[in-house]
Amino acid sequence: MTETKLRNVAIIAHVDHGKTTLVDNLLKQSGSFGAHQQVAERALDRNDLERERGITILAKCTAVQWGDVRINIVDTPGHADFGGEVERILNMVDGVVVLVDAAEGVLPQTKFVVGKALARGLKPIVVVNKIDRPDARADEVHNEVFDLFAALGANDEQLDFPMLYASGRQGWATPTLDGPRENLSPLFDLIVSHVPEPGLDADAPFAMVATILESDNFLGRVLTGRVEQGRATVNMPVRVISFDGRAVETGRLTKLLAFRGLERVPVDEVSAGDIIAVAGLKEATVPDTIGAMEIGAALPAIPIDPPTLSMTFRINDGPLAGREGKKVTSRQIRDRLFREAEGNVAIRVTDSTETEAFEVAGRGELQLGVLIETMRREGFELTIGRPRVLTRDNPETGAREEPMEEVLIDVDEPYSGVVVEKMSRRKGELQDIRPSGGDKQRLTFHIPSRGLIGYHGEFLTDTRGSGVMNRHFIGYGPWKGTIEGRRNGALIANADGESVQYALFYLQERGTLFIGGGEKVYEGMIIGEHSRENDLDVNPIKEKKLTNIRAAGKDDALLLTPPRRMSLEQAIAYIEDDELVEVTPGAVRLRKRHLDPHARKKAERASDAA
Repeated sequence: MTETKLRNVAIIAHVDHGKTTLVDNLLKQSGSFGAHQQVAERALDRNDLERERGITILAKCTAVQWGDVRINIVDTPGHADFGGEVERILNMVDGVVVLVDAAEGVLPQTKFVVGKALARGLKPIVVVNKIDRPDARADEVHNEVFDLFAALGANDEQLDFPMLYASGRQGWATPTLDGPRENLSPLFDLIVSHVPEPGLDADAPFAMVATILESDNFLGRVLTGRVEQGRATVNMPVRVISFDGRAVETGRLTKLLAFRGLERVPVDEVSAGDIIAVAGLKEATVPDTIGAMEIGAALPAIPIDPPTLSMTFRINDGPLAGREGKKVTSRQIRDRLFREAEGNVAIRVTDSTETEAFEVAGRGELQLGVLIETMRREGFELTIGRPRVLTRDNPETGAREEPMEEVLIDVDEPYSGVVVEKMSRRKGELQDIRPSGGDKQRLTFHIPSRGLIGYHGEFLTDTRGSGVMNRHFIGYGPWKGTIEGRRNGALIANADGESVQYALFYLQERGTLFIGGGEKVYEGMIIGEHSRENDLDVNPIKEKKLTNIRAAGKDDALLLTPPRRMSLEQAIAYIEDDELVEVTPGAVRLRKRHLDPHARKKAERASDAA
């Protein structure tokens, strides 16, 4: 078998800096698609949620042929919430392409992923992307990247990084700003010359670490990873060892799949250094070692940063339960959550102290929101509690510590005052303030993670939708004390039925409504936000009393202000500790934890006494 020249490279960047669009053009220009083949934009974002939101959620592999070299490319998510995906992927590659937006520059997730890559000793290639933007500032961004590498402790070899200017959308890259803007050949050539070959032992017994787990209707469990040593052939017997040295199972590799463009192609043999997918195993998971029968110990796996946020997933026990979803029992919810935790190492699932409830811990609201949305589309009904941060005790002093985040905010100058005021109320500390071009200011804060729960919607209102907020986890800091929550109370329905326009017309004077006429409501459901601080029980199903006496004037048209509709993430961020979000395939509703008003008062008195 002739040895193929290999390069394994990951593309890492902050969200929306153009990773997936660049991979699209790398695939097109390498000849991976036929001349008349129709290919969707952002071809690697195959998931419905990824296409709707315009973000990458799951890391994905692809491969292109450039001359006599096969380049395995891994596209990674840009959101900090999906950082666990990026950390695992860095174990499979020998180099990284760091993409930085020519206008936005270095942002928090750039720091996070670059820090992980440099610590692994990977050699970076820096690409300043979107150079065609009118507000591009390429030279400043170049300096920002160098300062970032130096601050993250890069060695001399890593600091001497090659750099390209590019436009991923237009499909060109050039070593100099005034160079020819033709195609992406300079990037391909740089990957081949700068990224080292895997350089692994092909004669040792076969072994690989499972890095990505997915399920296939025909093949069953499919595990993707890099062959760390040796060769594998179809149907060879293997044993699986967990990262702590425990034997998991023995089996056969019924399929070996290599990546070719967007396809996974069956092959008969693979050797050290190649990124492959294997099928045929029933229990192997991430980050188990799959190896030849003579392998005695597990290969080392990268430790993943711990989760920082937790939510309670409960069964839907409201009056409308079971009407819209097919999967409503706690056993079905439990099986689905543990299946998710198996393939997603950044999520941790435990049984809750509440009955028929589970604690799900993850990296952030977006990551858990994507999981809830996925379950909702699969036909699940569940209720979700308010997000809580996971604290820890300092190993040396024993003091209580909480997760801290660095937040970068780009905001128009007139709104910077209100942002600083709101952030300081939430225990944020201003670290830096500087102009960022276009009459905008860039504010840097350090703030507890719980101070950001529920703030994003308020932030967009305060900045008239013009502000941009980026955040990332920087470690643990001392507990900052109580942080104020929502200031307004809720309008709570006191009867079951369908909302009536007549009743809602008179209720809208009391606050902002979340529902319109003709919608199902039940006792204890939150139908709006009160204009004052206390909760108010209201009757949204009250109809106009009709009599047989003719009225002198005809009724005025009852015009309702359009209700405030919340997305799933907004609803989760909005609720307080005594409230829940009810999620079904057809609706997202807010409700009180105790539907009965007497039970609510009793719970209130008990919490006051405590």
